[in-house]
Amino acid sequence: MKKKRFKRDFDYWIDEYMYNCRSRKLRPKTMISYEQTLRLFERWCQEEANITEPEQVLETTIRHYICSLQERGKYTFYATEDCAITYNPARRRDFSQTVSTTTINNYIRNLRVFFNWLERDYVIKKNPMRKIRQLKNNRQAKVFLTDEDLRKLLGKFDKSYFTEHRDYVMILLMLDSGMRLGECSTLLVTDVELARKRINLRAEETKGRKDRTVYFSPKTEVARLTSITVKKLWNTDASTEAAEYVTVQLLRNGIVVKTATLNAQNNWHKKLNLKLMSNECNKKICTN
Repeated sequence: MKKKRFKRDFDYWIDEYMYNCRSRKLRPKTMISYEQTLRLFERWCQEEANITEPEQVLETTIRHYICSLQERGKYTFYATEDCAITYNPARRRDFSQTVSTTTINNYIRNLRVFFNWLERDYVIKKNPMRKIRQLKNNRQAKVFLTDEDLRKLLGKFDKSYFTEHRDYVMILLMLDSGMRLGECSTLLVTDVELARKRINLRAEETKGRKDRTVYFSPKTEVARLTSITVKKLWNTDASTEAAEYVTVQLLRNGIVVKTATLNAQNNWHKKLNLKLMSNECNKKICTN
């Protein structure tokens, strides 16, 4: 006597697949892309093709879905109605514009991985993605920045502000070492070896999940923060008066390392030189 087989709907198998992805320790960005693609496809199957189970999906179903993607505009179809309320896509500038071929190819790739997994685990007998191929995409050559454009870009940063000096150094560091933005933005102090002018990229942050070492030039090292400007802005009127002076203290590990006095004589503005502090740090690093 054959055992009765319980049929599972799309929602169940998508959840199971996401558990599988988490067990394989895929990156969060990858899993978000997978789930978003599958939830959109699940809703389209239910509303447009009256399909509720992966077993019911045929090759023609996939082709009809691809045609639907090509015909409908961006952000006009959602996985749930809550998405439309939360993100309000109608306010986007590119709302209802044509979905790019690159985006559709990403959907095809994500669906292929999902159905390959279903076939491998004997959930479906025939894989509907077997004959589906990526769409031909006319890629345009990227426009590179000229040296003059790059100089103009770097010249726009006001390095007296910490955030702009940070971004300035990050751009120099990525250009010099070849690091990706995600790798550069997740650096820790322990990753940087100033004495050897190298940076150790951790496997959990690199694209290939392998430890990698990159080097930077002395010119990039000089771009480190060597000064900071402090300025006091007063919000006073005729009924109030500003104080005679303000004392600003710069702390490192709870210890005062720099002190500045702001008053009317220096226009409530002073630049603190941190070069000596940087040299002391280098000496400590070299001796460790």
